[in-house]
Formats: sequence, structure tokens, C-alpha cells
Amino acid sequence: MEDEVAAAGFWPTYENAFTRFTDRLMGATAESVDGSVEVTGGALVAIWNAILYVIGGLIEVPYNVAYAIFHPGDWLAWVPNVTFSGSMPDQAIAESLMRFVYFAASKELFFFLLFVFLVITIVGYVRTGFLWGMVRGLEGFGNAIGRVAAWAGLLMVLQQIVVIFMQRVFAVSEISLGFGSVFTKDVSWWSEELKLYNAAVVALCVAYTFVQGGHVRVDLVYSPISFRAKKVVDMVGSLLFMVPAAMLIWLYAWFFLWRHLVVPNPSASESLDRLLNKARALRWNIETISFSPNGFNGYFLFKVLLCLFVVLVFLQACAFFWRSWLEYREGETSADRYRDFDREPEHSADLAAPQRTH
Repeated sequence: MEDEVAAAGFWPTYENAFTRFTDRLMGATAESVDGSVEVTGGALVAIWNAILYVIGGLIEVPYNVAYAIFHPGDWLAWVPNVTFSGSMPDQAIAESLMRFVYFAASKELFFFLLFVFLVITIVGYVRTGFLWGMVRGLEGFGNAIGRVAAWAGLLMVLQQIVVIFMQRVFAVSEISLGFGSVFTKDVSWWSEELKLYNAAVVALCVAYTFVQGGHVRVDLVYSPISFRAKKVVDMVGSLLFMVPAAMLIWLYAWFFLWRHLVVPNPSASESLDRLLNKARALRWNIETISFSPNGFNGYFLFKVLLCLFVVLVFLQACAFFWRSWLEYREGETSADRYRDFDREPEHSADLAAPQRTH
């Protein structure tokens, strides 16, 4: 049985009463094994099938998680074998990598995230202290990442000054850093690498800037409405704009990253079976090209930053929804509770200022 599972794919290959039940809920038949929903009838039937599809996906989450935990080799066996180039040691390791690539952008991951979000929200409805803890933790995580990444801006300025002096004043062609083990690269390499610092600031400071209220906004109707109406707008915006945008960017960024790490290139449109077939010829081919002779050759790091950007946006969207709901529930006295500002916001000063009476 284990050999058949390993040869076929990941946890959905287990054929038993449970998986057949969830497949029926999700609209999968013998002719539609990819889990797609076959819709027949009118709009009500389509809505009902969509509801069953979501229910089936949520029911399957604990089963999938348990299988992934107890069979880590099926999707993590490739981790100790990462190299800049070269073939996989054996096909089983190559298949584990393809499973990892596929399921990290699959409907199984979507339902897992939805399941976790719903569980936390339901528990938080009963115990608001728990939900405030989640908000504080996620906002604190975003603040910590952003505050560290923000120093990349200073490094970028200092490195640019060094490059200009070494190239224009001292007329050297290489710059070396280090004690004992020296890291030496061409001046053009150091100059092009400045773009990585800029990308790091943009990608890793996005959640931090959001928590601090530093993003540029155009306010047309938000200011005049009541406090609770603002919280409703915030909740709707986080679920209908931030989360879908993060999901779409992730689907692009994830496969964009792996197309520059391995060959044959995986694609978002390919099924798991097709990716497993590609695993027979899979090998590492991490992108180390540069746009100029002796230039910066770590452009695959930009793809990594793009994926990290999406993760931070998604986590902040969840935190923002939970914060908005808690503030809606508890009223205006809970506005910005536990929020770690680098500077006091203007509206807080206005609230703290004594009211004049005549």
C-alpha cells in the first residue's frame, strides 16, 4: 500500500471511505479525479455544489494535515539535497520536491488556511483575549521583521558611498570584505546588489508599514462615517481585497520562484501527475546569471523576497480583520489597543486632548 501511495503522489491517493466521501462532496467522480466541480442545472444547483465543495475541502483538512505530519519524507525529502546545480540523488527525492511545489499552491493549502482562519475566528468569538493575543502576535511579528529590514536602507546608502569612492576616487575594479575569509567581487557586482536592499525594504517592511499606518491612502468616504462603520469597511476590505490579492500574487510568485531554481520548469497549470512525470529528469539549476559581465548574480533572491512579501501581506490581512472585528465589538475605547506605534498617531493625540466647553 505504501509503495502504491509513494508512486502515485501525496495524501489524496489514499482510497478509502473517507476520501470517497469528501470527493463526492467536492464534486469529484471517476471521470473528474482532479476535484473539479461538475455543475448541472441552474444557479441554485451551482451554489449548492459550491457549498458542498467548500465543506468537503474543510472536512479533509485534518486528514491531510495528519498524513503530512506522519509522512514528512513524501514532501520534505529534498531539503537536505539542495545544491546550486546537479541532478537529484534519486527519483523519490525529486518527486518529494514536486509534491512540495504543487501542494504549496494547491486547493489543499487554500482549505488548510481557511480551516485555520475559521478555527481561530470561532475560538476568538468565545475568548476575545485569545484573539487579541493573535492580533498582537501577528502585528508584533510584522513590526519586528520590518524594523530589522528597514536597516537595509542604511546599508544601501553606505554601500553606494563606498562604491562611488572606490570606483571614482581610488579607481579600483574589485572590492573585498572580510577578515580571514575574504569576499571579493567586482565593483559592478556591489553596485547592482544595491537593488536587493531596495527590494528587501519594499517586501519585508510592507506589514510593518501597514501596522504603523504609513501607506498612502485616498480617503473619499471613510472619514465621515461612524467608528463601527469604519470597522465594517476594514473587515470587508481585508477579506475582499487584501486576501484575494495575496492569493493571486502567491500563485504567480511561487511558480516564478521555482522556474528559476529547477529544470524542467514547474507550471501552475500542470497537474500533480504531470509534475511527478517531470521529476524523472528533475535537477537543480539555481539562477546565477547577471545582466552585465561580473555583475550581481543572485537574482533568485528577488523571487524569494516576493514570496515573503505575500506571506506578510496575508498574515497582516488576517490580523487586520481580527483587529477590526474586535474593535467593532468592543467599541471606540478599543481603537488601536495593543498596537505598537513607533510614534503616536495624530488621531490618538486628538482623542487624548481635553474637550473645550463654552
